[in-house]
This record gives sequence, structure tokens and C-alpha cells, in this order.
Amino acid sequence: MDWLRRVALALLPLVLLGVAAWVLHRELATLKGGEVRAGLAAIPPGRVLLALLVTGANYATLTLYDVLSLRHVGRKLPYRRVGLTSFIGYAFGHNVGMSFLSGGSVRYRLYSAHGLSALDVAQVATFNALTFWSGLLAVAGTALVAGGGVTSLLPLSPGAARALGVGMLALLAAYLVACARVRRPLRVRVVEVRLPRPSLAAAQLAVSCLDWALAALVLWVLLPADAGVSLPGLVALFALAQLAGIASQVPGGLGVFESIILAALSPGVPAPLVLGTLLVYRVVYYLLPFTVAVGLLALHEAGRHREHLGKVARATRDTFAPVVPWVASAAAFISGAVLLFSGATPTVPERLTFLRDLVPLPLMEASHLLGSLVGLALLVLAQGLQRRLDGAFVLTEVALVAGAVFSLVKGVDYEEAALLLVLAVALVPFRSRFHRRASLLEDAFSPGWLLATGAVVAASVGLGLLAYQHVAYSHDLWWRFTFSGDAPRFMRATVGVLGAGLLFGIVALLRPASARVRPPDAAALARVRPLVAHSPESAACLALVGDKSLLFNEQGSAFLMYGVSGRSWVSMGDPVGPEGEATELAWHFQALADRHEGQACFYQVCARTLPRYLDLGLSLLKLGEEATVPLADFSLEGPERKGLRHAVRKLEREGLAFEVLPPEAVPPLLPELKAISDAWLAEKHTREKGFSLGYFSPRYLEEGPVAVVRRDGSLLGFANVWAPEVKDELSLDLMRYRPGSPHGVMDFLFVSLMLWGQQRGYARFNLGMAPFSGFEARSLAPLWSRMGAFLFQHGEHFYNFQGLRQYKEKFKPVWAPRFLASPGGLSLPRVLANVSTLVSRGLGGAVAR
Repeated sequence: MDWLRRVALALLPLVLLGVAAWVLHRELATLKGGEVRAGLAAIPPGRVLLALLVTGANYATLTLYDVLSLRHVGRKLPYRRVGLTSFIGYAFGHNVGMSFLSGGSVRYRLYSAHGLSALDVAQVATFNALTFWSGLLAVAGTALVAGGGVTSLLPLSPGAARALGVGMLALLAAYLVACARVRRPLRVRVVEVRLPRPSLAAAQLAVSCLDWALAALVLWVLLPADAGVSLPGLVALFALAQLAGIASQVPGGLGVFESIILAALSPGVPAPLVLGTLLVYRVVYYLLPFTVAVGLLALHEAGRHREHLGKVARATRDTFAPVVPWVASAAAFISGAVLLFSGATPTVPERLTFLRDLVPLPLMEASHLLGSLVGLALLVLAQGLQRRLDGAFVLTEVALVAGAVFSLVKGVDYEEAALLLVLAVALVPFRSRFHRRASLLEDAFSPGWLLATGAVVAASVGLGLLAYQHVAYSHDLWWRFTFSGDAPRFMRATVGVLGAGLLFGIVALLRPASARVRPPDAAALARVRPLVAHSPESAACLALVGDKSLLFNEQGSAFLMYGVSGRSWVSMGDPVGPEGEATELAWHFQALADRHEGQACFYQVCARTLPRYLDLGLSLLKLGEEATVPLADFSLEGPERKGLRHAVRKLEREGLAFEVLPPEAVPPLLPELKAISDAWLAEKHTREKGFSLGYFSPRYLEEGPVAVVRRDGSLLGFANVWAPEVKDELSLDLMRYRPGSPHGVMDFLFVSLMLWGQQRGYARFNLGMAPFSGFEARSLAPLWSRMGAFLFQHGEHFYNFQGLRQYKEKFKPVWAPRFLASPGGLSLPRVLANVSTLVSRGLGGAVAR
């Protein structure tokens, strides 16, 4: 039985959604669009809006049925759960029919997820049925006893109708008396029914009567003001008509309910007007809530199975991901052709008539022209998608959405709009496949692509000429703006497309040849390693990261590492090599940037080399100060480093051990190092940086020694070490530790590495730069210096400027300034933004942590 219950629960949502689809098909098949429009036209919009509001109030009242029933059963659930379940249950019950089964199935599906048993749900459904019938007996019984024009509609004599009404009220009174007197459960076969307390029974009656009054009020506000029907009279008529509909067992009383209302209101109200009103009532009170309920049920089921659905979606995405760029490229090309062909052909006359009352003529004319231009843009962007460019992906998404909007505005071309929007949505999960950061015009368009684009444009022009061959040409056509002016719109769109295509071609031809900036290959890395090993500055090891291009002099005795972002060609640090050759290489780098219409910049250069950059005509900006610790006399003894000494000794007593692993010992530890790195990044809510910093890369870590901290053989943290052979300067780059490690583990690593370098004869240890430190805030200081001082003092929300400086101060370092050498002037903001993009490894990283 438990297995059957699980199978039933799994199949129930599918059955419910299938039934919902059948009901919607059945209901919509009986509605005629013309009849609904006629009914809507006869009803003021304000009354339709009021009917929607009353319908919402009525369905909110219906949720009180479940609130009372759960109180009666003794189960407590949050109202948001109860309200959702009740709304969906009653929407299904009203439209599917057999409310006890259809609404009960919905309740069982939704309530069982919150711990209610099948017996609990059956008791809820029974209580709701009693609530429903208590109100119906009260309203219908009162109407029958009162008599009047309402009872004349029934096939009963006035006396029999009055007797039936008295019987209904007597039955209601008996129910209320039983609730007050009977305390033992009533047994119906195997189900026990416990009657509610008198207070709960009174609440039942009040809620049910309010429900019937609001349901009738929806119809009443839709009727014309001169219908001559009072609200109490309509409530009574409504209850009797619903009673007849229930007796017929037709879902929603379809046909039976309408017949009784029509017979009662005509000929006082014209029959066509009553029918139109009833059609609108059925849409407002039945179909709209039912449609919303179906959507909510589908969303609920998707939410319950989101993990499984997510796995299916990811598997589907991974399966199709390799072919997505080619498929997306073809789809974008086809979409562009569709927009161009659509702009070259006449609009459907019926749709123009519809647009005439909704869209201003200038907006329609502009949409026609812009739609054709978007079509041309999609033809161009298609090649960028094939090359997997991130910029092409973003622009294609914008073009697809814009094209869909223009298609609707220029001629209600919903088929085109649907095609474009479906493609835009389908591409979203595959955003990661378009990962190449490059210019769309970086490579020349292939002859085949240019031929295909030209063929589509020529075909659209030819199609337009063929479609409008019956229109006699005149100069006035260019300036004719009317809703029926398809030919003038085609002529203007053609000129726009050809003009945009010509402009695009000129820009592509005049654009300077793009530099082919590529990361170093194995040969370049092998060539640079000896130069790095003999560099007096440890930062030369950044060349081994592999994310920057390398530029060598002719003799191979000097190099610089650089990246390109926008028009900024940024050298990371000073050129490495002998002074004269490094200066010559800097001039060569500036000439190379200028040849590609770029601007050369040098990031984090030292004070000693500033005359070189002044000779290059560059401006200088201080970036901050770099801290280095002399190692010859470095010691933990003495009062200056008392805090460090205590922290290191404490961690040593706790079992922490330091070790520097040679390069050959690193590969076996890479999986564990990767796990520590990922955990550290996740805890810090940050992402890997680059350019001026290294990032986790197995090949990069294998380049040099790695310092590790262990406790009982388990790795707690690590840092890769920059240790050139000349032993002038020692430093480290990646510093990662396992979350939850003892406080001060990085201090322990720093101190241990300094002592290790001291023993091996290194002159100094580089702690890295503290941005914006050492700036003057005096009133006569340069603006940049005052801005830097302000950021250092008040920019803690964005970056821990002061904290970083204070952390490094505990090692008693020597501070030296570092500078940015750049063209300066108005280009400075762009240079700073481009440098930030390089360091953050993309524009997304520049605006996020």
C-alpha cells in the first residue's frame, strides 16, 4: 500500500495538469472570440475591473473554508500554504466538476507534503462540503420562502417551492442543533465525521453566506445598470441557478446555470446582452482563476522537483553545449534574414487596422526601419557567435529582444516576435560557451560570410521590388508617411540597411589592424625563465603565470610582460633586464602600442626608473607604497616584534609545522591545494584575480617552490614562493589557508618564510603593495594625492586599505612608492578602468569582488 501511495503521489500532479489542459481546451472551444468581444464592448472597463476585484475577494474568502476545516481537524499550517492550496483546489473544483474528488485530489497532493494524511484531507474536504451546503441552504431556503419572481422560474407551484425552502432552512437548523448537542463522532462506513463546535459552525455559516454573496456580486456588477435586478434578488437567483447546476452534475453548471439566469433576466434585459455578460462572467470568475491556479500548481511541482529538474537541465545543456555556437550563429543569421524579408514585404491589412488605434504612426515608421537595421546587425553578429565572443552574445540578446518588440509594433508580426524571443531565451543557459573576450571586428570576415550576408540583403531588396512592382515610383514616395504606406517604408528601410552596411564596411576597413595578443607558449616560458631567475626583483616571476604576453628584445636579454584592454597596452612593472636594454625595450613597447592605435602604460613601476618614463612623455601617478623587510637583521626577539613572537610560539606549541617544498614535490599535492584554494575563495566571497597577481593554476604552482603549513600531517595553508637565484629579493604570491584554521596561520607562514630566506642569504622579503598608502592630504597637494588619501581614510567599505597597511606594519618594513606611468590627461580614467579590467580578469570582475 505504501508503494501504491508513492506511485499515486507521483502521478497525481501529471493527472491534474492533464485534466486542467482538457478543461481549458473544452472551455475555450465553447467561447467565441466575437461573442466575448461583443460582451466586453457592452460592459464598461470599470465594471470589468470591479468584477475582477470582487472575484479576488471571493477566492480569498474561499480560503477561509480550509482555515476553518484545518482548525476543526486540529492541524496548523501557515496561511500562505493554506491559501495557495485552497485557491488551487477551488479553482479546479469549479471548473473540473465533482469538487469533492477534483479539489480533494489537489488538497491531498499539496497538504500531504506538509504531513497531512489521506484521512486528514478527507476530513477537510468533508468539512468544506458542510460549509458550502450550509450557506447554500441558508441563501436558497430564504429565497424560496420569500417567494417573488425568483420562484416562478422553477417547475414548482408557489406552495411547493415555499415548502422546499422551509425544508432547507429546517435542515440547516437541524445541522446547527446537532453541532451544539452531538459530541460523539458520526460514523459513515469506515470514516468518522466529527461535527464542529457551535462557534465553528456559526463561522461556517457566515463564511459560506459571504462566499455566495460575493460570487453573485461578481455577476451583478457586470450587468447593465438598468437591468432592474436588486443585489438580494440576484443573490437568491444565483443560489437557485447554482443549485440547479449542481443537480445537473455538469462541471461549473455550464449551460444549466446560464439558462436559468437568461430566462430570469430576459426580456427585461436583451438576451444578447445577457449572453455576453454571462460569457464575460465565466471568463472572469472561472477561466482566469483556473489559469492562474494551473500555473501555480505547475510552479509548485517544479519547485518540489527543482533539484531533479536542475540535473536534467544541466545534462541537457552539457550535451548540446559543444554545438551551441554554430547553432546560435545559424539561428541568428536566419533571424536577421527573417527581419529583413519582413521589412521588405507588405503588412497584413487586418493587423494594420488593429495597429491604427494603438500605435502612433511615427512609432510604427521608426519600428519598421529599426527592425530592418536589427536584421542586418544579426547577420553581422552571427559570425561573432560562431567565434564564441562574449560581446557578440550580449549584443545578440539585445538585438533579439529589440527585434521582437519592433516586429510587434510595426505590424503585429507575433510569429517573428515569438521566434526571436524563443531564441533569446534558449541562448541564456549557454552563456558560458561564449567566453572569448575579443573585438567583433578583430578578424576579417570570411569571403563566404560576406557573400552570404550580401546575398540576404540583396534578396530582401529583390523581394521588396517584386512585392511593390505595381506601385509607380515617384519622389513623393520617400516622404509619404501613412499606415498603408508599405512601399515607402520598404524604400526607407532599404536605404537604411544599405547605408548601415556601407558604414560598417568602411569602419572595418579603416580600423587599425588588431594586435594578436596571445599568452606565452611553452617556448616563450622556457626563454623567460633564465631572465626571471636572475632578476633582482621577485615580481619578475609574474611572467610565469602565463596570463600576460611577453615582449623580448632582439638579444633576448630583456623582456617585459603586458596585457591589452581596450586601447591600453599595460606593462606589468618595469622591463626586466640591464638598464640600457630595459629602456630600449620600453621605447619599443610604446611604438608597438602606437602602431595598433593604443597607448602604452607601465603599472607598478619603482621610483628608481621614473626618469625613463618621463623621457617617454608619460605622466606619473602614485599608486601606493610597497613594503620590504630587510632580512639580514630580521629577528623575533626584542619588544618590537613581541606580538609576532608570541603568536608564532603559540602556534608551534599547537603543532603547526612549516616546510618549503621543491618544485618536484608539488604535483602530488595539487588536488589538496586546489581544495584549500576553492574553500578559501568561497569563504572570502571573492574570485581569482590576475595580471598583477597570480591565480591558482597547476602549471604555475609547479614553476617554483611552495611553502606549506601542516598540523599532524594535514595541510592547513600554502603559498607559492618567488625565489630568484640571485637572492636579492624573496616574496610569495598565492596565500591560501583552509577555513577554520587556527588564528594567525598566515603570520606563522610569513615569519617562517622570512627566517627560511634569511638562512639562505636573501637580502629582503617583499610584502607587496598597500594601495593609496603614503598619500598627502594637504590642501596644496595634487588632486590625485588628495583623492588617494581620502580613499585610504574612508574607503574601508570597498577595500581594506588601512587594515592592509596595519597588517604589514607589524613586520616593521621599509616602505617605497610605486607608480603608474601613463599618457595622463583625459585618457587617465579609461586607463585606470582598463587596468582594473586586466587585474580583475574581465569587466565582470572589475565591478564585483
